[in-house]
Amino acid sequence: MAAKKTIKVRQTGSPIRRPQDQRATLVGLGLNKMGRVRELEDTPAVRGMIRKVAHMVEVVEE
Repeated sequence: MAAKKTIKVRQTGSPIRRPQDQRATLVGLGLNKMGRVRELEDTPAVRGMIRKVAHMVEVVEE
C-alpha cells in the first residue's frame, strides 16, 4: 500500500480583523496561533483551504 502524501503548512499571518470564514478555515487546517506548523494529507480539499487563506499561511518545503 502506498504511503499517503503529506504537506506541511505554517501559519504566518494573524486572523485578527479577518472574515469569520477565513478564521474557520484556519481552525479547519488545525492552525490558530502564529508560527504553528501542521502536517496535513495532500488532498484537493486541503489545497483549496490553503488557497483560501494563502495570505496567512505558507507551505513548508521538506
